[in-house]
Amino acid sequence: WATDHARTVLMVLLMVLVLGGAAYVIAPKEAAPEIDIPIFFVTAPYPGVGAADAERLMLRPLERELRAVAGVDEIRSWAGEGFALLRLDFQPGWDNRRALSDVREEVDRVRPELPVGAEEPTVMEVDLSLFPVLTANLSGPVTERALLKLARNLRDRIESLPGVLEADIGGERKDLMEILVDPLVLESYALSFDELTRAIERNNRLVAAGAVDTGAGRVALRVPGTIDHVGDVLGTAIRVENGVVVRVRDVADVRQTFRDPDGFTRINGQPSVSLEIRKQSGANILDVATAARTVIEEARREWPASVEVTYLQDQAKDVADLLGDLENNVVTAILIVALVILAVMGARAALLVGMAIPGAFLGGILVIHLLGFTLNIVVLFGLILVVGMLVDGAVVVVEHADRLIAEGIPREEAFRQGAQRMALPITSAIATTLAVFAPMLFWPGMVGEFIVYLPATVIITLLASLAMALIFIPTLGTVIGQRRPAHPEQTRQVLAAEEGRYDELHGITRAYLRVLRPLMDRPGTTLAATLAFLAFAYALYGAHGRGIEFFPAIEPEFAQIQVQARGNLSVWEADALVRQVEARVRDVPEVTAVYARTIGTELSRLQGNYAEDVIGIIQLELAHWRTREPATRVLERLRGRLDDLPGVLLQVRAQDRGPAAGRPIAIEAAGDRPERIADAVAEIRRIMERMGGFVDVEDDLPLPTVDLEVRFDREEAARFGVDVSLLGQGVQMLTDGVRLGTYRPDFTDEEVEIRLRLPPEHRHLQQLANFSLTTAHGLVPLANFAELVPVPSTGLIKRRDGRRAYTIEADAAPGLLVDDQVRRLRQAVAEADLDPAVEIRFRGEAEEQQEAARFLLLAFIFSVFLMLTIL
Repeated sequence: WATDHARTVLMVLLMVLVLGGAAYVIAPKEAAPEIDIPIFFVTAPYPGVGAADAERLMLRPLERELRAVAGVDEIRSWAGEGFALLRLDFQPGWDNRRALSDVREEVDRVRPELPVGAEEPTVMEVDLSLFPVLTANLSGPVTERALLKLARNLRDRIESLPGVLEADIGGERKDLMEILVDPLVLESYALSFDELTRAIERNNRLVAAGAVDTGAGRVALRVPGTIDHVGDVLGTAIRVENGVVVRVRDVADVRQTFRDPDGFTRINGQPSVSLEIRKQSGANILDVATAARTVIEEARREWPASVEVTYLQDQAKDVADLLGDLENNVVTAILIVALVILAVMGARAALLVGMAIPGAFLGGILVIHLLGFTLNIVVLFGLILVVGMLVDGAVVVVEHADRLIAEGIPREEAFRQGAQRMALPITSAIATTLAVFAPMLFWPGMVGEFIVYLPATVIITLLASLAMALIFIPTLGTVIGQRRPAHPEQTRQVLAAEEGRYDELHGITRAYLRVLRPLMDRPGTTLAATLAFLAFAYALYGAHGRGIEFFPAIEPEFAQIQVQARGNLSVWEADALVRQVEARVRDVPEVTAVYARTIGTELSRLQGNYAEDVIGIIQLELAHWRTREPATRVLERLRGRLDDLPGVLLQVRAQDRGPAAGRPIAIEAAGDRPERIADAVAEIRRIMERMGGFVDVEDDLPLPTVDLEVRFDREEAARFGVDVSLLGQGVQMLTDGVRLGTYRPDFTDEEVEIRLRLPPEHRHLQQLANFSLTTAHGLVPLANFAELVPVPSTGLIKRRDGRRAYTIEADAAPGLLVDDQVRRLRQAVAEADLDPAVEIRFRGEAEEQQEAARFLLLAFIFSVFLMLTIL
């Protein structure tokens, strides 16, 4: 039917080519596939609360309610200073929308049980589409407020672009209005903290005055009662005595500032803030990145010359590189195939076979686009992988038609018979190839969510190549195919070989038959030799194989230095150590950019998946691999530069390809008694030391630190008119300050807190020891009824499924296989005399690799079964 209706079929082919080309142009391009990851984080902040109280008052109530949510596979939780954090892992494939709704419902239900001072818990979904596609770092020797002003103006312009979801400012400190008051000044005016706080709070109210209806009209009334700027606070009256008004300006200083820093960021040694640009779902990553860069470069002309912009994490570059590779591969494949066929079969045959590549390629992309797939990295890799498989069927059909033409059959009938006679072999060949990829469609877990795009792309494109080989190419051949054989001598050679006239053969055909004939004359020996070689190959790999790894080691584009230090370091002390490391690596010729970040809080470390003693991260952008030494040598020289730095432990790592999974070897110990868990962890570490072969061994047990506890006599405090609330306010004056409310200034769209604090020179431990509370009886020294007692710190508390859980991580020593080390360690742990109340569980990348290997083995067996069934 197709060859009898050639015009209709060729019109369909033209439509496929045009629509496929349009789909390739308009299809959204992105880095990672947009998949639903059923992982949610619940964060409950409570500034100033200790880890033990956060676990008891916030973590346990939240765990109790969230454990009942349908579909939850595992709950991991952390309690630290000022926060409680939970991670909920749902079963793979679970409906994210339903899961998000259920989690929010349970969090709202448990909210009344949380302490009064705790902030509203937030629920965040892990969504790959919300990861930044481009990060622009603004840096330079200007003030922090000037950088923030530039970043905020730029954010508004970028967020107005089509395809941009949002642009977050990284490294932005929240604005704060500080009211700094000295207790001695308050005492001189006979004022208490309560009077000062009540005066400010009562004069920061939104008054809904309403309107007056006079009968002759209606007049709206306004009572400006909210604080709008610093002057409103300074002019607030606290007390009036004998006609004299005591205002806030008389007893306190008020200033607009930022919250205390919990970290610092720098680019090439200069302070920086970053704009993290996220695209909308379905938007083209190339268009979004290009438009954002254009806006930034236009705005840059209006900035001071000292402000620089550095682009990092540009995912559009990776996608553009893959698209370029894909286009180059397609063009190269068409040219090479055309040249080979031209040399063997002639110009028209080369044209026909060459058409099979763009036809199958664009037809496959059209179907992919109609199915809702985006052109992400996995799909592009699948397209690149399949390019070389698209011409096999077309070559067979065109060659057989050429053979029939040489026998005197007309062109139209030759191409028709060629397609009909070769239909079964071509279909079988493509079906056996599809049988290899079909089981991968059912890969379970999160890895399967990513991988499914690869086999789907290959299957769709190969089916398109089958249609090209059996329908479109034969039809096109009846119109433009050759009418006589291009190389009659080759046809005579083939006929001579088929009829057994081997003496007439010469060239490659003669040499090939000389090798083939003795093998076919001794089929048993040939089969035995083949099986022996196969067994030898398997044995050789079993003896000298390098194990399993998800992603091979390739030349990296980035490197990272983790700066670790122990002790109760302030953020300023931590930053000083990070600066020392940063200064040593900034002038390395192979390093084009140095991005340094100081981490000052436990919550920031958890969110970045860093160890508890990591105080800073330095990311190094390396020059292009063609213009520098191998990264191993560069990193070795970096380690040599940093060896003599005292007080810090440094880990220099190259960029990892694929999802970060930590160290490949991980053993988790869980139980209800922290001291028993610590003993089990120590015993496992001793086992690893005796076994040997492990490097970078560390655990996440709480670090030994010291806290200060304010112990007071309630009865004695009551005699001085002090209760827990007043004592707490006094201590807060030394730390984050007492929150008096919020206001909305003109320079930001967000609410700004108003906090009452002591001046900076009074906020230290010595001041706490000599601190006096302002009461109705005057200043009362804290030492009259309380004392400061050093106590061991509980550190960061980690839990899994309602029990304490801590992890040991390690890597295999160079030259050793991770799989072998895990197997030996598992056996040694099973034979050790560990506390039975402590559950030992092996986790980590090695376990995930083993699961992947088991699935691939089953997929291989199933693929072989499918291929044998097809054949």
